[in-house]
Amino acid sequence: MQGRKVAILETRLGKELGGLVTRRGGIPFHAPALSELPDLDPGAIEALMVSLRRIPAKLMIFQTGVGTRALFAATDALGSTGFFLDALSKGVVAVRGPKPTAALRSRNVRIDLGAVDPFTTRELLEAIKVVDVKGERVIVQRYGVANVELDRALEARGAQVAEIPTYRWALPADTAPLEELIAALGRGEMDAVVFTNAEQARNLFAVAKRIGKAGQLKQSLDRTLVASIGPVASAALREAGVNVGLESSPPKLGALLAALDSALSS
Repeated sequence: MQGRKVAILETRLGKELGGLVTRRGGIPFHAPALSELPDLDPGAIEALMVSLRRIPAKLMIFQTGVGTRALFAATDALGSTGFFLDALSKGVVAVRGPKPTAALRSRNVRIDLGAVDPFTTRELLEAIKVVDVKGERVIVQRYGVANVELDRALEARGAQVAEIPTYRWALPADTAPLEELIAALGRGEMDAVVFTNAEQARNLFAVAKRIGKAGQLKQSLDRTLVASIGPVASAALREAGVNVGLESSPPKLGALLAALDSALSS
Protein backbone atom coordinates (compact mmCIF):
# COMPACT_ATOMS: atom_id res chain seq x y z
CA MET A 1 0.00 0.00 0.00
CA GLN A 2 3.06 2.24 0.00
CA GLY A 3 1.80 5.83 -0.16
CA ARG A 4 -1.69 4.83 -1.36
CA LYS A 5 -4.64 6.74 0.06
CA VAL A 6 -7.39 4.53 1.46
CA ALA A 7 -10.79 5.84 2.53
CA ILE A 8 -12.31 4.04 5.53
CA LEU A 9 -16.04 4.31 6.22
CA GLU A 10 -16.11 2.00 9.26
CA THR A 11 -17.23 3.68 12.49
CA ARG A 12 -16.75 1.34 15.46
CA LEU A 13 -13.41 -0.10 14.30
CA GLY A 14 -12.42 2.82 12.10
CA LYS A 15 -9.33 3.85 14.06
CA GLU A 16 -8.11 0.26 14.31
CA LEU A 17 -8.64 -0.25 10.59
CA GLY A 18 -6.80 2.99 9.87
CA GLY A 19 -3.91 1.77 12.00
CA LEU A 20 -3.72 -1.44 9.99
CA VAL A 21 -3.62 0.56 6.76
CA THR A 22 -0.85 2.75 8.17
CA ARG A 23 1.19 -0.30 9.19
CA ARG A 24 1.00 -1.57 5.64
CA GLY A 25 2.34 1.74 4.33
CA GLY A 26 -0.99 3.25 3.30
CA ILE A 27 -2.47 6.64 4.15
CA PRO A 28 -5.92 6.27 5.75
CA PHE A 29 -8.71 8.81 5.37
CA HIS A 30 -11.36 8.16 8.01
CA ALA A 31 -14.91 9.24 7.14
CA PRO A 32 -17.39 7.40 9.40
CA ALA A 33 -20.54 6.66 7.41
CA LEU A 34 -22.67 5.05 10.08
CA SER A 35 -23.80 5.60 13.63
CA GLU A 36 -25.45 3.01 15.83
CA LEU A 37 -28.25 4.46 17.93
CA PRO A 38 -29.93 2.59 20.80
CA ASP A 39 -33.39 1.45 19.75
CA LEU A 40 -34.30 -0.80 22.65
CA ASP A 41 -37.54 -0.06 24.47
CA PRO A 42 -37.51 -1.68 27.93
CA GLY A 43 -41.32 -1.69 27.87
CA ALA A 44 -41.31 -3.65 24.62
CA ILE A 45 -38.81 -6.15 26.01
CA GLU A 46 -40.92 -6.60 29.14
CA ALA A 47 -44.00 -7.13 26.95
CA LEU A 48 -42.04 -9.71 24.95
CA MET A 49 -41.15 -11.62 28.11
CA VAL A 50 -44.78 -11.61 29.20
CA SER A 51 -45.94 -12.78 25.78
CA LEU A 52 -43.37 -15.60 25.74
CA ARG A 53 -45.01 -17.01 28.87
CA ARG A 54 -48.29 -17.25 26.95
CA ILE A 55 -46.98 -18.09 23.49
CA PRO A 56 -43.49 -19.66 23.48
CA ALA A 57 -41.33 -19.20 20.40
CA LYS A 58 -40.43 -22.25 18.33
CA LEU A 59 -37.39 -20.50 16.83
CA MET A 60 -35.28 -17.57 18.03
CA ILE A 61 -32.79 -15.99 15.65
CA PHE A 62 -29.85 -13.81 16.69
CA GLN A 63 -28.20 -11.75 13.96
CA THR A 64 -25.57 -9.57 15.66
CA GLY A 65 -23.33 -9.62 18.69
CA VAL A 66 -24.00 -6.03 19.76
CA GLY A 67 -27.77 -6.54 19.50
CA THR A 68 -27.66 -9.80 21.44
CA ARG A 69 -25.66 -8.19 24.24
CA ALA A 70 -28.07 -5.20 24.33
CA LEU A 71 -31.04 -7.56 24.58
CA PHE A 72 -29.52 -9.41 27.54
CA ALA A 73 -28.63 -6.11 29.20
CA ALA A 74 -32.33 -5.21 28.99
CA THR A 75 -33.45 -8.55 30.44
CA ASP A 76 -30.85 -8.15 33.21
CA ALA A 77 -32.33 -4.76 34.11
CA LEU A 78 -35.83 -6.22 34.12
CA GLY A 79 -34.83 -9.24 36.17
CA SER A 80 -36.06 -11.47 33.34
CA THR A 81 -32.82 -13.10 32.20
CA GLY A 82 -33.48 -16.36 34.03
CA PHE A 83 -36.86 -16.74 32.36
CA PHE A 84 -35.44 -15.74 28.96
CA LEU A 85 -32.65 -18.31 29.22
CA ASP A 86 -35.24 -20.94 30.09
CA ALA A 87 -37.33 -19.93 27.07
CA LEU A 88 -34.26 -20.20 24.85
CA SER A 89 -33.51 -23.69 26.19
CA LYS A 90 -36.99 -24.86 25.16
CA GLY A 91 -36.86 -23.51 21.60
CA VAL A 92 -34.51 -23.68 18.64
CA VAL A 93 -31.73 -21.08 18.74
CA ALA A 94 -30.17 -19.98 15.42
CA VAL A 95 -27.35 -17.52 14.78
CA ARG A 96 -26.21 -15.61 11.75
CA GLY A 97 -22.50 -15.63 12.47
CA PRO A 98 -19.64 -15.75 14.99
CA LYS A 99 -20.46 -12.49 16.82
CA PRO A 100 -23.94 -13.47 18.07
CA THR A 101 -22.50 -16.93 18.73
CA ALA A 102 -19.90 -15.45 21.10
CA ALA A 103 -22.51 -13.24 22.80
CA LEU A 104 -24.82 -16.20 23.41
CA ARG A 105 -22.05 -18.49 24.62
CA SER A 106 -21.08 -15.87 27.19
CA ARG A 107 -24.55 -16.54 28.63
CA ASN A 108 -24.17 -20.33 28.27
CA VAL A 109 -26.93 -20.51 25.67
CA ARG A 110 -27.11 -23.70 23.59
CA ILE A 111 -26.89 -22.90 19.86
CA ASP A 112 -28.73 -25.29 17.57
CA LEU A 113 -28.26 -23.86 14.08
CA GLY A 114 -25.92 -21.38 12.45
CA ALA A 115 -25.34 -19.77 9.09
CA VAL A 116 -22.09 -20.75 7.40
CA ASP A 117 -19.55 -18.42 5.85
CA PRO A 118 -20.19 -15.76 4.47
CA PHE A 119 -22.98 -15.45 7.07
CA THR A 120 -25.61 -13.71 4.93
CA THR A 121 -29.38 -14.07 5.09
CA ARG A 122 -29.17 -16.72 2.37
CA GLU A 123 -26.99 -18.97 4.53
CA LEU A 124 -29.19 -18.30 7.56
CA LEU A 125 -32.32 -19.33 5.68
CA GLU A 126 -30.55 -22.47 4.52
CA ALA A 127 -29.60 -23.32 8.11
CA ILE A 128 -33.12 -22.91 9.51
CA LYS A 129 -35.00 -24.64 6.70
CA VAL A 130 -35.02 -27.84 8.79
CA VAL A 131 -37.27 -26.17 11.40
CA ASP A 132 -41.00 -26.52 10.80
CA VAL A 133 -42.31 -23.02 11.54
CA LYS A 134 -45.80 -23.29 10.07
CA GLY A 135 -48.18 -21.74 12.59
CA GLU A 136 -45.27 -21.20 14.99
CA ARG A 137 -43.89 -18.06 16.57
CA VAL A 138 -40.43 -16.90 15.48
CA ILE A 139 -38.48 -14.17 17.30
CA VAL A 140 -35.81 -12.30 15.33
CA GLN A 141 -33.22 -10.08 16.97
CA ARG A 142 -33.06 -7.17 14.56
CA TYR A 143 -29.82 -5.57 13.48
CA GLY A 144 -29.61 -1.95 12.24
CA VAL A 145 -32.58 -2.33 9.90
CA ALA A 146 -35.42 -4.82 9.54
CA ASN A 147 -34.32 -7.92 7.62
CA VAL A 148 -37.18 -7.89 5.13
CA GLU A 149 -35.80 -10.85 3.18
CA LEU A 150 -35.66 -13.02 6.29
CA ASP A 151 -39.07 -11.95 7.60
CA ARG A 152 -40.83 -12.53 4.28
CA ALA A 153 -39.22 -15.93 3.80
CA LEU A 154 -40.36 -17.03 7.27
CA GLU A 155 -43.86 -15.64 6.78
CA ALA A 156 -44.10 -17.46 3.44
CA ARG A 157 -43.50 -20.68 5.41
CA GLY A 158 -46.41 -19.83 7.73
CA ALA A 159 -44.44 -18.41 10.65
CA GLN A 160 -45.64 -15.63 12.94
CA VAL A 161 -42.60 -13.34 12.97
CA ALA A 162 -41.78 -10.74 15.63
CA GLU A 163 -38.62 -8.62 15.37
CA ILE A 164 -36.91 -7.23 18.47
CA PRO A 165 -35.26 -3.85 17.77
CA THR A 166 -32.07 -3.36 19.77
CA TYR A 167 -30.29 -0.61 17.83
CA ARG A 168 -30.70 1.20 14.53
CA TRP A 169 -28.35 2.59 11.94
CA ALA A 170 -28.33 6.28 11.06
CA LEU A 171 -26.13 8.89 9.48
CA PRO A 172 -23.41 10.26 11.76
CA ALA A 173 -24.28 13.55 13.43
CA ASP A 174 -21.27 15.09 11.66
CA THR A 175 -21.30 14.37 7.93
CA ALA A 176 -18.49 16.81 7.10
CA PRO A 177 -15.89 14.00 6.74
CA LEU A 178 -18.19 12.23 4.24
CA GLU A 179 -18.59 15.46 2.27
CA GLU A 180 -14.81 15.90 2.30
CA LEU A 181 -14.41 12.33 1.04
CA ILE A 182 -16.88 12.90 -1.81
CA ALA A 183 -14.91 16.00 -2.83
CA ALA A 184 -11.57 14.15 -2.57
CA LEU A 185 -12.93 11.30 -4.71
CA GLY A 186 -14.08 13.86 -7.26
CA ARG A 187 -10.53 15.22 -7.44
CA GLY A 188 -9.14 11.69 -7.87
CA GLU A 189 -7.23 11.80 -4.59
CA MET A 190 -8.23 8.37 -3.25
CA ASP A 191 -6.76 5.08 -4.40
CA ALA A 192 -9.30 2.86 -2.64
CA VAL A 193 -12.49 3.02 -0.59
CA VAL A 194 -13.25 0.30 1.96
CA PHE A 195 -16.87 -0.67 2.69
CA THR A 196 -17.47 -2.92 5.71
CA ASN A 197 -21.26 -2.56 5.87
CA ALA A 198 -24.06 -2.21 3.31
CA GLU A 199 -25.49 0.85 5.07
CA GLN A 200 -22.19 2.69 4.59
CA ALA A 201 -22.79 2.66 0.84
CA ARG A 202 -26.39 3.84 1.21
CA ASN A 203 -25.40 6.61 3.62
CA LEU A 204 -22.52 7.80 1.46
CA PHE A 205 -24.88 8.16 -1.49
CA ALA A 206 -27.51 9.80 0.72
CA VAL A 207 -25.01 12.52 1.65
CA ALA A 208 -23.91 12.86 -1.97
CA LYS A 209 -27.53 13.24 -3.08
CA ARG A 210 -28.15 15.89 -0.41
CA ILE A 211 -25.26 18.00 -1.71
CA GLY A 212 -26.10 17.35 -5.37
CA LYS A 213 -23.15 15.09 -6.15
CA ALA A 214 -24.63 11.60 -6.42
CA GLY A 215 -23.80 11.27 -10.12
CA GLN A 216 -20.29 12.57 -9.54
CA LEU A 217 -19.80 10.10 -6.67
CA LYS A 218 -20.70 7.12 -8.85
CA GLN A 219 -18.25 8.25 -11.54
CA SER A 220 -15.56 8.85 -8.93
CA LEU A 221 -16.01 5.38 -7.41
CA ASP A 222 -15.83 3.81 -10.86
CA ARG A 223 -12.32 5.32 -11.15
CA THR A 224 -11.34 4.08 -7.69
CA LEU A 225 -10.69 0.62 -6.25
CA VAL A 226 -13.83 -0.24 -4.29
CA ALA A 227 -13.17 -2.89 -1.65
CA SER A 228 -16.09 -4.73 -0.02
CA ILE A 229 -15.98 -6.93 3.06
CA GLY A 230 -18.53 -9.39 1.66
CA PRO A 231 -21.60 -10.13 -0.44
CA VAL A 232 -24.07 -8.02 1.56
CA ALA A 233 -22.00 -4.85 1.22
CA SER A 234 -21.27 -5.72 -2.42
CA ALA A 235 -24.99 -6.06 -3.16
CA ALA A 236 -25.68 -2.56 -1.77
CA LEU A 237 -22.87 -1.12 -3.87
CA ARG A 238 -24.15 -2.79 -7.02
CA GLU A 239 -27.65 -1.50 -6.28
CA ALA A 240 -26.10 1.98 -6.44
CA GLY A 241 -24.49 1.11 -9.78
CA VAL A 242 -20.97 0.88 -8.35
CA ASN A 243 -18.43 -1.62 -9.66
CA VAL A 244 -16.92 -3.68 -6.82
CA GLY A 245 -13.18 -4.08 -7.39
CA LEU A 246 -12.62 -6.74 -4.75
CA GLU A 247 -14.68 -8.68 -2.24
CA SER A 248 -13.12 -10.24 0.81
CA SER A 249 -13.32 -14.00 1.29
CA PRO A 250 -13.88 -14.83 4.07
CA PRO A 251 -15.79 -11.64 4.98
CA LYS A 252 -13.42 -10.52 7.73
CA LEU A 253 -11.23 -7.47 8.24
CA GLY A 254 -7.94 -9.38 8.10
CA ALA A 255 -8.78 -11.01 4.78
CA LEU A 256 -10.10 -7.70 3.44
CA LEU A 257 -6.89 -5.84 4.31
CA ALA A 258 -4.73 -8.60 2.83
CA ALA A 259 -6.71 -8.54 -0.44
CA LEU A 260 -6.58 -4.75 -0.55
CA ASP A 261 -2.83 -4.72 0.09
CA SER A 262 -2.30 -7.20 -2.73
CA ALA A 263 -4.52 -5.27 -5.14
CA LEU A 264 -2.86 -1.91 -4.43
CA SER A 265 0.63 -3.42 -4.63
CA SER A 266 0.09 -5.09 -8.00
